[in-house]
Amino acid sequence: MAEPSFYGHERDDARADWGVDSPGGWGGGYGTGSGAGTPGRSGAGSAEQGGIVEAALLGLARTVWAFGVELSGLAVLTAPAAFGAARGWPAAGGVGSGLLLAGLLGIGPVRRLAGRVLHEAMTRRCWHRAVRALGRASTPAWRGGQVSIRTVTPRPVGDVLEVRVPVGGTVADLEKAAEALAVVLEIRQVRVRRDTDNARQARVSLIRRDPLSAPAPAWPHAGAGRLSLWEPIPVGLDEDGQPVTLTLPERNLLLGGEPGAGKSAALSLLVATAALDPSVRLHLLDGKLVELAGWAGCADSTAGVDVEDANLLLARLRADMDARYLSLLANRARKVAPDSGLPLHLVVIDELAHYLLNGERKERALFAELMRDLVARGRAAGIIVIAATQKPQHDVIPTALRDLFGFRWALRCSTPQASDTVLGAGWASQGHTASDIDSAHRGVGLLLHEGGQPIRLRSHYLDDPTLAAIADRAETLRRTVAGVRTAAGVARSRGVS
Repeated sequence: MAEPSFYGHERDDARADWGVDSPGGWGGGYGTGSGAGTPGRSGAGSAEQGGIVEAALLGLARTVWAFGVELSGLAVLTAPAAFGAARGWPAAGGVGSGLLLAGLLGIGPVRRLAGRVLHEAMTRRCWHRAVRALGRASTPAWRGGQVSIRTVTPRPVGDVLEVRVPVGGTVADLEKAAEALAVVLEIRQVRVRRDTDNARQARVSLIRRDPLSAPAPAWPHAGAGRLSLWEPIPVGLDEDGQPVTLTLPERNLLLGGEPGAGKSAALSLLVATAALDPSVRLHLLDGKLVELAGWAGCADSTAGVDVEDANLLLARLRADMDARYLSLLANRARKVAPDSGLPLHLVVIDELAHYLLNGERKERALFAELMRDLVARGRAAGIIVIAATQKPQHDVIPTALRDLFGFRWALRCSTPQASDTVLGAGWASQGHTASDIDSAHRGVGLLLHEGGQPIRLRSHYLDDPTLAAIADRAETLRRTVAGVRTAAGVARSRGVS
C-alpha cells in the first residue's frame, strides 16, 4: 500500500515520478497499435506532447505563484515606465520608476518593511519546497504537503513559523521529520513544538546558526540606577535569541553546575537586582567567603564559613517569617504584596554543599531543617531563597529539599544524574540534560521555570569592574534611602509633617 505523500493523497512513487504504465507519463501510453505510423502511436504522440505542454504550464504557474511577491513588487516598480512608454513619455515614466525605487531604498521604514515582506516570502517558498522534496523522496515519516504557514517571525538565529497541520496528520509526526527538513533546508536545526491549546498548530523554529555559541549581550540593567525585585529580571537569551526573565517573588531558585560552568555570573544577576532595590533585605551566606564579598556593603546580614553563624541567621529569618504570618492573619491577607508595606527578604546561599556537609552533625541537621522550613513556608511571607552549589549530588541536594524549589537552573554538569539532581528526576531521559553542554560555552544551561519544561539559555555576563560599579551604586542608593527614612522618622516623632 502506498504511503501518503506530502501532497495529501495516495501515490505509487515509481508510477507518479516516472509515469510507468501511465497514459500521460514518460514511459508508456503508445496505444494499441504497433510500428511507425500506426494510429495508436500517433495518438500516443499527441497525448505525450499534450502532457509536456501541460506540465510546462503547470510549472510556470507554480513559479509565478511562488514568486508572486517579488513579481508584484517588480510590476509596481516598472508600472510608471511602462505607462510612460505606452503614452509616448518614456523619460517621464523612467523618472517615475526611479523615484519609486529611490523611495523604497531611501526611506528607512519602507525599506525595512519591504525587506521583511521579501524575507517572509523567501522563507515560505523554501519551506514548501523542502516539504515537496521530502514528499518526492518518500520519507517514511508523515508527509506535510498541506502544512500551511500562518506567520513568519524573524529571529536573530533564524525564523519561527506558526504552522497548521492538515487533517489526518499530527504535530508529533511533523516533529519526526524535523531532521529531514533541516537537511533539505541546509540549516543547523529544525525544532517543532506543539501548541498547548490547539493540537493542529505548532511552532517551528528554523535555526540557522548556533544561538548559544556567542556570549550573551551585556546585561540590560548593568547601568540602572535603581531596580525593583518585584519586576522580571533578564537573565539571558534562549535558543531563539529571545530574552529570558525570572520573577522571584513567591519563588525559590536552586542553581547548580560544576566549577567553571558560570554559576557565579548567573547568581550575580539576581543579587545585583536585589542590591539595587533599597526596599529589599539582603542576607548573604557565603561558604567560600569571597563569592559574595562584593555585595557585603549592601547586605542586612551575612554569614561566613561557620555553620553555627549561618544557623543563627536562618533562625532570625524564621522568627521574622512567623511574625509576618501573624501580621498577614491580622490584616486578612494571604501573602506579601508590593503595597503591603512589608519588604522582600532575599536569602542567598553559596556554597550550599559547605553548610550541609561540613561542621558538627547537629549543626548540619539544624541548617537543613531551617532552610527547608524557609523554602517551604517563606514564599507567601516574602522570603526568597536562592541556593547555589557546584556539587549537584543527591547527598548535597536531597530530593525532599530540591522539590521545594519552584525554579531550578542547571549549568554544565559532569553527568546526566547530576543534571537531574538539579532539574528533577527524569529530565535527562527526555533529552533535557546539562551534561552535554560544551565546556567552552560558559554560562549555558537549562532553566526550569514558568514554562513547565526546561529551556536552554546562555546567561548574561557581568565582569568584575561592572560588578564593582553596580555594588558601589547600590551601597550609595541604600545609604541615601536609609538617610531619608531616618529623617522622615525623626520628623514624625517630633510631629513635623
